[in-house]
Amino acid sequence: MSGYLAQELKARGSARVIVVVRAATGTGAAASANEGRRLFRHFSSAPVARSSILAASLGSSAPPCRFFPYLGVLLGTADRDGVAALRSDPQVVSVGGAPALSPIRPRHVTAARLDAARTWGIERLGVTALWDRGITGQGILVAHLDTGVDGRHAALAGAVAHFAEFDVMGRAIQPAPKPHDSDEHGTHTAGTIAGRPVAGRHVGVAPGARLASAMVIEGGDAIARVLGGMDWALGLGARVLSLSLGFRGWWPDFLAVTRVLRQKGVLPVFAVGNEYAGSSRSPGNYPEALSVGACGEDDRVADFSSSQRFDRKKDPIVPDLVAPGVGIVSAKPGGGYQAMDGTSMATPHVAGLAALLLEAGPKAKVSRLEAAILGSCVRPRGMSAERAGRGIPSALKALEAL
Repeated sequence: MSGYLAQELKARGSARVIVVVRAATGTGAAASANEGRRLFRHFSSAPVARSSILAASLGSSAPPCRFFPYLGVLLGTADRDGVAALRSDPQVVSVGGAPALSPIRPRHVTAARLDAARTWGIERLGVTALWDRGITGQGILVAHLDTGVDGRHAALAGAVAHFAEFDVMGRAIQPAPKPHDSDEHGTHTAGTIAGRPVAGRHVGVAPGARLASAMVIEGGDAIARVLGGMDWALGLGARVLSLSLGFRGWWPDFLAVTRVLRQKGVLPVFAVGNEYAGSSRSPGNYPEALSVGACGEDDRVADFSSSQRFDRKKDPIVPDLVAPGVGIVSAKPGGGYQAMDGTSMATPHVAGLAALLLEAGPKAKVSRLEAAILGSCVRPRGMSAERAGRGIPSALKALEAL
C-alpha cells in the first residue's frame, strides 16, 4: 500500500483512492465502464466519508465515486474494508491514494514583445529544420491540461480544436464554454506548443498541430479535474499530453494512470518542478513519464529547475532532459505577449517537438517516439547529467532517429 494511502487510512479511517481496472488495457471504454460499475459497491456513499467539496457538489443521492471510462479509472472514497476488497478483486490493477495536485507556477513573469521572427527556444531546438521539410505537426492532436486557453488570441486562432472545463468531480461542464483562461499560464503554454505565426513571428513549436485544451487546475481539488481531462483527451484521440503540475516529492499514486496513458498510445510529457536541485514532482519523476527540466539561453540548467537521483535501476535521474524554459515569450490572455521562466515553459517545447515527429511518423509507438527524442539529446560543456539528464534535444536528430 502506498505511503500516502496508508497514512490517510490511519488518520481518518477512509481515504480518496484512484483505482485502475484491468479493462483499461482491453477492448475499450464500454467494457471498462461495465467493470467500473461493478466495483462501485466497495466505495463509501456516506457524505461524511468524502471531502467537503465533493459532498457539497454531489449531494447524498449521487454515485459514491466517479468513473473515467477511457482511462479505466475510478476515483472515490473507501474505508479500510473497501480498500482491501478493491485490492483483492482480480480485475483491479492498482489502488492508490490521491494526494493534492498543484500547478507548477512560473518562477518569473515579465512583460515582453515579440520582436524576433522566432523565439530563442524554437531556434535552440532546431525546429525550423523540420519546418523547412514541411513538417509542422499537421494532423496531430496534443492534449493540453492547464488553466485553460484564450482561444481569441491571434497566435491561437484555429489552434484549439477542442476545449472543455471540468468541475470538482471531473465532469465536463455543459454546454462547453468558449476557450478561455482562468489564469495566464495555460495561454502561455498553449502558445508554445501550437501557436500560429502572427505577422511572420512564431512562438509555437508545432504551428500545424491542434490542441485539446482543458481547464483543470484553476484552483481547489485538481485530482478529479485532471483525471477528467485525461479521459476526455483519450476519447478524442490525443497522441501527446503536456502537463505542468504535480505532487511535491515522490508519490507512486499516479503511476498506474501514467502507465495507462502510454498503453493507450499517448506520450506523457510532464514538468519535473521548480523547486531546485534535490527535489522533483510526481508524476514528472516517474520512469514512465518523459520528464522535462528547464535551461536558459546560455545552455545552463536554470537554478530553479528540479532534479533528483532515485535508487532504482530504470531511469534513476530526473529530469530525462531539459528544454528552453527561461525568458520564454509566448501568448498572453487578452492579446500580446509575455515572458515566463519555469519547467512549465520547457515542457510544451518538448510536447510540440513530439507533435512534429508524429506528423513525420504517425505510426510511431510511444516508446519509439520517446527514444527518438532522448536519443537526440546532447549535454553542452558544463551541463551535468545529474541536473539535465540526457541534455537538450535536437529536432533534426530526433527526426533522423525516428
